[in-house]
Amino acid sequence: MGLTIMMNQLIEFSINHWEMVAVFLAILATLLFVESKGGAQGLTPSAATNLMNNEDAVVIDIRPEKEFNTGHITGAMNIPATKMQDNLKRLEKHKETPIIIVCKSGITSGASAKDLKKAGFSKIYKLQGGIVEWQSSNLPLVKG
Repeated sequence: MGLTIMMNQLIEFSINHWEMVAVFLAILATLLFVESKGGAQGLTPSAATNLMNNEDAVVIDIRPEKEFNTGHITGAMNIPATKMQDNLKRLEKHKETPIIIVCKSGITSGASAKDLKKAGFSKIYKLQGGIVEWQSSNLPLVKG
């Protein structure tokens, strides 16, 4: 009964405000297109942990050094997003190794992941929700 009423209200809203619905759908389609085009696969914190433990994945934290020092995943390399291009040689030995890109909230890691894919790195992932999600999953961070 309640679901029927809610569906009727949704249909009525969509008809009365079709412009807003059209804009929303256009933005959603654009977001999905951009995220799927050459982007990295997102990993949950538990999937990232499995990849680190089972396939020796390399974790690259792209936050600024000051944020990195307040707490980061054990063994993570700090390469700020603004310096990724300058550090490609440093990462060359990891070209075939899984690489997990980590940012603060999971939003900015996509651009760095795309840069690595363009440079020929084959197994690029990004941590969904970033360090914030890692912390909320009660996973450890190290300081310094």
